[in-house]
Amino acid sequence: MPNFLITWLVAASSLVFTSYVVPGMEVQTFTAAAIAAVVLGLANAIVRPLLVVLTLPVTILTLGLFLFVVNALTLQLVGAVTPGFIVGNIFSALMGSVVLSFVSGAVSKFVQPVPNSPQIGSRGVDSLPDSASNPK
Repeated sequence: MPNFLITWLVAASSLVFTSYVVPGMEVQTFTAAAIAAVVLGLANAIVRPLLVVLTLPVTILTLGLFLFVVNALTLQLVGAVTPGFIVGNIFSALMGSVVLSFVSGAVSKFVQPVPNSPQIGSRGVDSLPDSASNPK
């Protein structure tokens, strides 16, 4: 659960930063950015794979460059359905998707996931006896 919250906050913060850098993108409040991050995650999980499959011939012809357009369309869709998150046009969405990818990747490199806490009474693999150290 903490990893999900960290990922969500990183995505929302990345959206806010991207809106400052890219002209034509606007995030009115951090709450709108948090909602947009959830909607973007859902769109990337549901809508984007469908778009990738439907545009596969064009993607192959352009040697994968059309995936930038698919990402931009996904970002513009999120802007259309999320109140307080505005994506002006397809060029803003295209530039925003590229900047968002770099910002999210860079921030994710610095933010480490929270390790799982050990269960009481459980034995991990590290606590098993080593058969090589116990010769018979």
